[in-house]
Amino acid sequence: MSVYTVNFLSRELGLHTKVSVIIPNGDVDRPFKTKTREGGLYQVLWLLHGGTDDYTDFIYNTNIVSYAEANKIAVVIPEDHDAFFTDNYIPNNGHYFTYTTEELVRMCRSIFPLSPRREDNFVAGNSMGSGGAMKCAVLHPELYGAALMLSGSGIRMHRPEDAWTREFLNKVINDEDVSDYPMVEEPKKDVQMALPIYEALKTRKEGLPKLFFTCGTADTYVYPDVQLALKFYDKMGLDYFFEEVPGYRHEWPFWDMQLKKALESWLPLKHDLVYLEEEK
Repeated sequence: MSVYTVNFLSRELGLHTKVSVIIPNGDVDRPFKTKTREGGLYQVLWLLHGGTDDYTDFIYNTNIVSYAEANKIAVVIPEDHDAFFTDNYIPNNGHYFTYTTEELVRMCRSIFPLSPRREDNFVAGNSMGSGGAMKCAVLHPELYGAALMLSGSGIRMHRPEDAWTREFLNKVINDEDVSDYPMVEEPKKDVQMALPIYEALKTRKEGLPKLFFTCGTADTYVYPDVQLALKFYDKMGLDYFFEEVPGYRHEWPFWDMQLKKALESWLPLKHDLVYLEEEK
């Protein structure tokens, strides 16, 4: 097992940023090697952290290193600086969505033995990161085989400034016409998160990654909004899996437990090295 910290200058962010990368040991008969035609590659979990956290929190607060080794999957944990994995979330504050879905992927694949195939790549996140994971899955479905949202609705709605989003989704759920619903010229941050997902879902219900949602019933921070969002997804005809767990709050023990469960049985993992078909 190897855990790397990569520090590099990102063009999309306009600053130096750090990434945690977990690489399992693999087969003892095939020592670590970079990508070659005959070499084994790893499936990848792109793991997005929550608000106020950074690229190290999953390492320190969960057993993700052990889970990665047990399931033979690489894990990449980027730094987001509370930008909600959104381009220009704060004006002139970096293209965090483009960084996460494009630049970060290119950089990691150039260094580590990661499979480029869609069915070998998965995106997940907790709390704030769940919104980023949902946006990655819906706006770039060609990149991921599945997405896991831990303690999050996929559309951020649990703050006071979410009134626009909450009312909009309620109108959709209640079969009200939203064609004339006012779109503010400068959307508040949560509208900025919700609109791209909604617009994509209107035309892109087929071909999406497998979507997994899970939340603790004692999570007063997001549980009511997860329930509202799932009604919205039902209305949109979205196929997803949801598991609620009684008694758990917005907390690391829950995320650790559900990460383990997802890697062992939910996500379509091979639990082994993968090999690309030989080019013809």
